[in-house]
Amino acid sequence: MTSFTLADVRERTYKSRDAWWTVFLVDPLAARLVVWTANRTNITPNQITFGAGVLGLGSVVCFALGSWPWLVAGALLFHLSFVLDCMDGKIARLKHNGSVFGAWVDFVFDRIRFFGCMLALFIGQWAVTGEVVYLLLMPVVTFLDLLRYLNGNQVAKTRQTMREKLRAVAEGRSADSVSDDPESTETPDAANNAGTAAPAAPVVFMEEALRDNPDLDPEQVRAGAASSGARVIDVHQGFGKRFGWYERVRDRLLRSRVRPHLFSGIEFEMFVCVVAPLTALTAAVSALPSLIVPVTVLACAALAAFELVIVYKLWLATRDFDREMAKLTRG
Repeated sequence: MTSFTLADVRERTYKSRDAWWTVFLVDPLAARLVVWTANRTNITPNQITFGAGVLGLGSVVCFALGSWPWLVAGALLFHLSFVLDCMDGKIARLKHNGSVFGAWVDFVFDRIRFFGCMLALFIGQWAVTGEVVYLLLMPVVTFLDLLRYLNGNQVAKTRQTMREKLRAVAEGRSADSVSDDPESTETPDAANNAGTAAPAAPVVFMEEALRDNPDLDPEQVRAGAASSGARVIDVHQGFGKRFGWYERVRDRLLRSRVRPHLFSGIEFEMFVCVVAPLTALTAAVSALPSLIVPVTVLACAALAAFELVIVYKLWLATRDFDREMAKLTRG
C-alpha cells in the first residue's frame, strides 16, 4: 500500500498560487488530514464532498437558530466544510481517483452551501432582531457573488483569446483564424488561414511565465527567452507602468503561493459566513453591537473594488494587445 507524506501532498496537490485564506488558514490543516485519510482509509473524493455538504447543512441550521452560540457553531462548521471541500480535490490529485462528474458535484455543492448558509444567516438575524437591513443584504451579496463568477469567466476568456490571436500572428497565421469566442468550434476558411506575417520565433507570454515560475522576475524571463530565441509578449505593460509597485508586491505574494487578487470569492464567502458570525462572540461578552452587518458591507465593498481593478487591468491589457498586434503584423 502506498504511503503518502506531507511533502507528497504539498508537491502534488498544492496550487502554484491560491487565495490567502486557503494558503494560511486551510491548507496547513487540510494537507495533514489528507495524509491521514489517503494512508488509512479508502474514502473517495465524492464521499468527502458529501461530508462537506453535511457540515454545510449543519451550518445552515446553526445560522437559522440565530443566537450567538449557534452563530459561532455555524461559522466553525462552515469553515470545516470548506476544509473538506479542499481535501476532496487534493485526494483526487494525489490518488488519481477523481472524476469529471465529481468536479461538477463539487462546484454545485459549493454554491448551494454558500447561498444556503448566507440566506440562513441573514434571515435568522432578521427573525431575532427584526432589523430589515439583513433582508436588504441578501440580494446585494447574491448579486456580487454572481457578478464575480460571470466577470471572472469572461475576463479569463478574453485574455485567452488575446493570447491565441497574438500567438497565431507570431506563427505566421491570421488572427482571424482565432475565434473571439474561445468556446466556438467554428472552423476558419482557407482565406482566414492565410498568414499575414512571416513565421516568427516561439512566443513566451510574460503573464504565463511568471505564473508558472513565481521565483522568476521579468528580466529573467526576457533573458531566458532571448537565449532560446523566443519572443516575449507582455500585455500588462500598461498596468505595470502605472503601478510600479505592483510587480514587487505580486512577486512577494507568489513566493508564498498567494495570488495578488487578495479579496476573491473565497475571502468573500469566508468573511460573510465565518468572520461576520464569529463577531457575535465579541458582542456576547461585551457591550458592543453585532458586527455582522459592518463585516458583510466591508466584504461587499472589498470584492467590488477588486473586481473593478480586474476590469481596469483588462482594459489596459487590451490596449497593450493592440500595440503588440501592430508590431507583429508589421514584422
